[in-house]
Amino acid sequence: MATSTETQPGEPHAADSHDLIRVHGARVNNLKDVSVELPKRRLTVFTGVSGSGKSSLVFGTIAAESQRLINETYSAFVQGFMPTQGRPDVDVLDGLTTAILVDQERMGANPRSTVGTATDANAMLRILFSRLGRPHIGSPNAYSFNVPSVRASGGITVERGGKTKTEKASFHRLGGMCPRCEGMGAVSDFDLTALYDDSKSLNEGALTIPGYSMDGWYGRIYRGCGWFDADKPIAKFNRRELHDLLYREATRIKVDGINLTYLGLIPQIQKSFLSKDVDALQPHIRAFVERAVTFTTCPDCDGTRLSREARASKVDGVNIADVCAMQITDLAAWVRGLDEPSVAPLLSTLGETLDSFVEIGLGYLSLDRPAGTLSGGEAQRTKMIRHLGSSLTDVTYVFDEPTIGLHPHDIQRMNELLLQLRDKGNTVLVVEHKPETIAIADHVVDLGPRAGSGGGEIVFEGTVGDLRDSDTLTGRHFDDRATLKASVRRASGALEVRGASTHNLRDVDVDIPLGVLCVVTGVAGSGKSSLIHGSVAGRDGVVSVDQTAIRGSRRSNPATYTRLLDPIRRAFARANGVRPALFSANSEGACPVCNGAGVIYTDLGVMATVESPCEECEGKRFQAEVLEYKLGGRDITEVLAMSVAEAEAFFGADGAARIPAAHRILDRLADVGLGYLTLGQPLTTLSGGERQRLKLAIHMAERGGVYVLDEPTTGLHLADVEQLLGLLDRLVDTGKSVIVIEHHQAVMAHADWIIDLGPGAGHDGGSVVFEGAPADLIADRSTLTGEHLAAYVGG
Repeated sequence: MATSTETQPGEPHAADSHDLIRVHGARVNNLKDVSVELPKRRLTVFTGVSGSGKSSLVFGTIAAESQRLINETYSAFVQGFMPTQGRPDVDVLDGLTTAILVDQERMGANPRSTVGTATDANAMLRILFSRLGRPHIGSPNAYSFNVPSVRASGGITVERGGKTKTEKASFHRLGGMCPRCEGMGAVSDFDLTALYDDSKSLNEGALTIPGYSMDGWYGRIYRGCGWFDADKPIAKFNRRELHDLLYREATRIKVDGINLTYLGLIPQIQKSFLSKDVDALQPHIRAFVERAVTFTTCPDCDGTRLSREARASKVDGVNIADVCAMQITDLAAWVRGLDEPSVAPLLSTLGETLDSFVEIGLGYLSLDRPAGTLSGGEAQRTKMIRHLGSSLTDVTYVFDEPTIGLHPHDIQRMNELLLQLRDKGNTVLVVEHKPETIAIADHVVDLGPRAGSGGGEIVFEGTVGDLRDSDTLTGRHFDDRATLKASVRRASGALEVRGASTHNLRDVDVDIPLGVLCVVTGVAGSGKSSLIHGSVAGRDGVVSVDQTAIRGSRRSNPATYTRLLDPIRRAFARANGVRPALFSANSEGACPVCNGAGVIYTDLGVMATVESPCEECEGKRFQAEVLEYKLGGRDITEVLAMSVAEAEAFFGADGAARIPAAHRILDRLADVGLGYLTLGQPLTTLSGGERQRLKLAIHMAERGGVYVLDEPTTGLHLADVEQLLGLLDRLVDTGKSVIVIEHHQAVMAHADWIIDLGPGAGHDGGSVVFEGAPADLIADRSTLTGEHLAAYVGG
């Protein structure tokens, strides 16, 4: 391990253990007995290739133990309502302070959650309107689209002249929810032909809704409810029967002595599918919803979600819906223009919160923006809002690639915020790949040397200057700079976009070239995603690979997610004359003791659930007899323990078990840089960069002529960007058109064509400010992107 012993000015001396976070013998995920001592009240950046163990050390070990210890300070009663956490696998972990995680997790897909409700801004605005709004309509809840109006009457006991008497009383709690759309801002209309085939009966499989089958509970309920004949074609149902099938509200029924709840198809779909953000649904369910349901703006509230009373109450001529629809930069100016001494402290705090949005580069958002539509980078920066003005000191802030989604122009501002947190006396730990942010570190910890089983070690620890001189992968690539290509490809055609006006786009007309690598650039909020996802991604033949999270349990792994295991199971079955289901740990082949989990979970109440290897299968997940069956001399657990690279050779033309279908999938996994992953590694252990590249590998098999990629460099180490560029080149060279939304200058420099949006963000953006080759963008230098790209390539 290369180590620098030089101490930075003001940096605590190693002998002073009170000023250190000490980690000895960490073994979380792929960490190999890692030991490290981190200086407190300094900015430490953790580097290394994707999958090297950075997140395992920072999030899985240090932050996880800090949060576990904090949770233990609460009473057993309170802990019963909190998620239980086990102690990380580490020998010594001390010197911890309270850890605040600011990660990239999306802010949830609840359609009732907005930027305003997810921060304190909306709550403060509701208080403001409840004090100043005219006409006055009630408490802050009167301005909330998530609180319905409730009216009730009852008795109240009063005492008069020594006698008690019960009098009638009426209670009224007024919420601001629009009663028509129930605070959703949109109403839905169903295409009944997409729900069922009315020429068939229920027993004949009339229902065409994903997951609805007469073989399970739905069949038992529909046959036993008694409101219609499950053998009669739906076309012959009378009005009452059709109403019960479609619209009946929740009703308790008893079928075969079992208490069940009947719910009509439409309220069931609303509850199961439409209560979530449509974009967060699984692809086949999203496709059904898009086919079966039409959403239109609520005619009563005009999409504001608010009741008529809430919309009628105004401050300075505008209602709370108008205010929440403002761009935050404009809203901050509006708040500063209010001169009301009675609410001066509220206005001051609200103004500071809105200014924090602007300071962190999110001034282009509006408070009514659905939280589920924020990118990972936007979500992470939104979570930073509440911490920027905090008076807390000696806190450990933990960031996961805070520069994600940021244009080079905005990275400097993020760096200033990280240094601001440090200078208030806090410890700042940052997992990062961008050299611009690594460069501001007081201390650097580089993990590697490679990823997966080839990583998990500290290969360098010291200053940025010494990192540059080290022989680690990060050190060797730290000052890498891309060069412009000698020649660019010629377009073979164009995708025409005319009059694009999604979000902040200003009636944009642009021709996106085909047959080339086209990169779409611009500052965060300039309209890049609005243009591509709003006008291109949904077209026929376009394959979109976005940043939405992978859904999968701890039983899911790369082999199951990519369907690689299907041809492998069939090959095992053919070779041994048995059923394919035997080679599934989630089906017939599962160990009967642990049900194929490989571990036994013991619930200890408020204490963390204990996880121990299953003694029956020794953690292998399969029945012992299944492991007697071999393919190419290996059993199924030995195959799942292979890396992608090993399996590629094993199932290749010259391998011990030639399976062309499996080899094609493995080739794609290797192409996106995942050759080190093991086939059976749980998806829950993959890093963000690994998950995105796994999705890319799957989409590469789809039949489509145009690929849309949204920041594919997310989570990629400096050394891996070159491999990504090679992959993009191969896609184009095979006749594909590749459109990339990207901030990384190396990708911009490698493009055949650049479309730059701006000039700023929000209502200051939304226009195409440049179209052409990278060399012309640099020569022009009329845009922020051009300036930064010129500096990057030394032009």
